[in-house]
Amino acid sequence: MENVVVLIVGAGPSGLSIAACLSQLSIPYVKLERESCSASLSRNRAYDRLKLDLAKEFCELPHMSYPVDAPTYIPKALFVKYLDDYVERFNICPKYHTSVESSTYDNDKKCWSIVAKDMAKCTTIKFTAKFLVVASGENSAENIPTIPGLESFSGEIIHSSSYKSGKSYFGKNVLVVGSGNSGMEIAYDLATHGANTSIIIRSQIHVMTKELIRLGMTLAHRLPLNLVDNILVMAANFIFGDLSRHGITRPKMGPMALKSKTGRSAVIDVGTVGLIKKGKIEVQGCTNKIFGNIVEFKCGKKISFDMIVFETGYKSTTNIWLKNGESMLNDNGLPIKEYQNHWKGENGLYCAGLARRGFAGIAADAKNTANDIKSMIGSMSS
Repeated sequence: MENVVVLIVGAGPSGLSIAACLSQLSIPYVKLERESCSASLSRNRAYDRLKLDLAKEFCELPHMSYPVDAPTYIPKALFVKYLDDYVERFNICPKYHTSVESSTYDNDKKCWSIVAKDMAKCTTIKFTAKFLVVASGENSAENIPTIPGLESFSGEIIHSSSYKSGKSYFGKNVLVVGSGNSGMEIAYDLATHGANTSIIIRSQIHVMTKELIRLGMTLAHRLPLNLVDNILVMAANFIFGDLSRHGITRPKMGPMALKSKTGRSAVIDVGTVGLIKKGKIEVQGCTNKIFGNIVEFKCGKKISFDMIVFETGYKSTTNIWLKNGESMLNDNGLPIKEYQNHWKGENGLYCAGLARRGFAGIAADAKNTANDIKSMIGSMSS
């Protein structure tokens, strides 16, 4: 049995931020990570051409900026290096290959009892902790939706987390399911490598340029969101024109307001819209069923595909191991409370990076959590 003050689950950007903030306040902690490295999603499950969607000033973790000569939009390799430098600066030493099996609150002892598995040694480790921080993220498990006949598909099926490059798909018929930033960029990558690419766009989306989003985030500090949104939508309409005839429609709520209220981000165009307009990427509607290599869409159209890429997000696995977390997380493992009050539960339970507010949200969660733990420790000793 190992007794710790704070136990952090997860070594992604959220978990690293928590560790750094606790270190700044000289609060001891132990960090558990089931993968073999920190930030495994960015390091191992991101496609090659990935760049951060937002300008670097909006993508910093607490207490450490990017190098002054870093490009405005950080590529994957540089972001991973930034995280490695962050780990080194704050002397963060996660226990890797350690998976949390269960975590329950002991009302008698007033602490959390955590059972973990050392996956390398196949041994069980037990901890008690005054404070427990869930920083395992929303992206714990790949989410592939149920489509009638999917099991009969004779081609290749992958989740976007396994996609690296379109180099090997020249001349192949590929369907991308999902129109978030990753889906749109994967479709672009496939098309530019010569794949016959289709993409399913089911939801209304705002399409912006990275410069517009940077402008919007800057203006949002000085102007009302509805005014900022009006500026962004007018500019986007001028740049892209009417996209509805190409199967892309905008939500009624503006992009900044939508992000603030729901966590849904605008799609930052990397050239996908231009290829859609040229017919090099076809926009499809919802699927109806699949038989063999044929995908039938709701409109009745039937197309043969060699591969399907699912850019359909992830789901949290927190509720599998976290018991007594009902004060903080819902059945989907996401915060119950509204943003800005979501990060704290009862009995010393906290979460970070679950509010879909990007790096700014991660930084705020980490600082709030560390400061609150510091205050709680102070009240215990007084």
